[in-house]
Amino acid sequence: MSFRYRVATVFGGSGFIGRHLIKRLAKTGTIIRVATRHPSNANFLRTNGAVGQIIPIATNIHDDASVAAAVRDADIVINLIGILYESGVNTFRGTQGDAPGRIARAAKAAGVQRFVQISAIGADAGSTAEYARSKAAGEQAVLKAFPEATILRPSVVFGPEDGFFNRFGAMARISPVLPLIGGGHTKFQPVYVGDVADAIMKALENPAALGKTYELGGPRVYSFKEIMGLVLTETRRKRIMVTVPWGVAELQGKILGKLPKPLLTVDQVELLKRDNVVAPGAATLADLGVEPTAAEVIIPTYLDRFRVGGRFSQRAGGYST
Repeated sequence: MSFRYRVATVFGGSGFIGRHLIKRLAKTGTIIRVATRHPSNANFLRTNGAVGQIIPIATNIHDDASVAAAVRDADIVINLIGILYESGVNTFRGTQGDAPGRIARAAKAAGVQRFVQISAIGADAGSTAEYARSKAAGEQAVLKAFPEATILRPSVVFGPEDGFFNRFGAMARISPVLPLIGGGHTKFQPVYVGDVADAIMKALENPAALGKTYELGGPRVYSFKEIMGLVLTETRRKRIMVTVPWGVAELQGKILGKLPKPLLTVDQVELLKRDNVVAPGAATLADLGVEPTAAEVIIPTYLDRFRVGGRFSQRAGGYST
């Protein structure tokens, strides 16, 4: 596959979406710099390309000079960096609000041709969740510095390495109950990680994507309760679903949020109060020429490891306890 870009810098390329994107980008022959805090953690990506094609580089997204060095002589820049909770210096504002603007300014100064910013459905400066507010701030900062940038807003992203279906699959394996926060009515439109990676590639290729924002969702909308039911179906387990009122969930978030890797935070509870689906009239995967993949097609390929007896269990029919 040929490509008109020579050098790409991908921030957060060693993460969940990044590993799928790098495979696709490498096939075009592009030289790829993976800008990351810990280059050694990105070495596994090297095997996706030819010798010397994929180069992890140490980058501090909070430092202008470090970011400028990462994007120097690049033709395209893609920012995948995002966090689900704050930890130490990794705050929502610094990581998702300020850093995207810093990267976009450096990219514009370096003469970069295309910029793609991964945001999230629900990005809103008026949201009660700091996560959503910081995503909106990041979008605004990117477009101010690089008006031609393409913004992609995925819903919950699923795939073999995801932190969503896998989390509930693991929970179903050890817990007799599954929590339905707020009654389980919040709606989601899960999007396959491979489709997100394809959308990025399409955005780089299509001039019509310049300066546009796309919302990426799968072919079906699920309630939180339906998602839990899907997890139980694929793991073949019976579990009791228990409604957790918002007030109780907020209290749990305050307690669990103090853990190094919290299962729930107050900010995440706030996010759950709002549906996470593609907005009416928004540009979508279809506008980028990507057909969305159903969750039911993909999640059986990795949730089966949470079944009784493991992935290769011969148990069939109904749920197991």
